[in-house]
Amino acid sequence: MIDFYSEEDAIATVARLTHTQLLSFVKARIVTPMQSESGPVYRQIDLVRMELLCELSEQFELDDDALGVVISLIDQLHGVRAELRAFVDAIASEPADVRERISEAVRATRSTG
Repeated sequence: MIDFYSEEDAIATVARLTHTQLLSFVKARIVTPMQSESGPVYRQIDLVRMELLCELSEQFELDDDALGVVISLIDQLHGVRAELRAFVDAIASEPADVRERISEAVRATRSTG
């Protein structure tokens, strides 16, 4: 079951989040609400993202453009990690001789790079 949070719920849940910040994050397309019959709603992952955005904004005094770049890089990193996990899982399911050949190829590539 997916929980959805209204703007008011999001602001109440994310301790540092203000209404102005939320609107700014949405306007900058750093956070994208889903649309429901009752208006914009946010998922749990959006709330986590808002927590991070507030922290980055406060600690590093990043503006919306910089926050957008940082969040984009974090999103890309998560995507790469998911791809890497899929490769690791696929390799783990291969026979031992195939895993060993792959390990040797990786070592050889790393030593020349």
